[in-house]
Amino acid sequence: MAEAALKSLGLDEVRFIPCRISPHKQGSAPVSAEDRLAMLRLAMADAPWAVIDDLELRRDGPSYSYETAEAMRAQFPDAKFYWIMGGDQWEALPKWKHPERLARCVEFIVVSRGGNISSRDHFTMHPIKTEHPASATEIRRALAGGDSKDEWLHPDVAEYIRRHGLYAA
Repeated sequence: MAEAALKSLGLDEVRFIPCRISPHKQGSAPVSAEDRLAMLRLAMADAPWAVIDDLELRRDGPSYSYETAEAMRAQFPDAKFYWIMGGDQWEALPKWKHPERLARCVEFIVVSRGGNISSRDHFTMHPIKTEHPASATEIRRALAGGDSKDEWLHPDVAEYIRRHGLYAA
């Protein structure tokens, strides 16, 4: 998704910001922040355009996107920001906390796996279609079921997951 957005919109960089606690997944035990950062670093090691930012991991409580966007805007007041998301999250966006505040800070890059993406009033959106067949949720589900799904993962990330026994049922 990130590379498709980078190429489609001519972005200078793509900033990866792992969340501390997803407001949509409170109560579940995610893989540790250290493991998620390690996998992200492995996956993006050969991508000079990728920046790994632990902004949300340094804050307490759930990670709300509007707070992250407002913090980024304060840190980089002259930058133009985009928020990359899948079509499923674009559809869920009205249920997020303060989506209008997020929309004041960013333009959305919405990646579709084939379906049409509807525009939304007061939100600037750039649709991108991709051929990638799986969502992160599907990949985690497959891994929990014992299917390695190596074709969907960077080889170093797949090895890290195996070595550390992550996502196992």
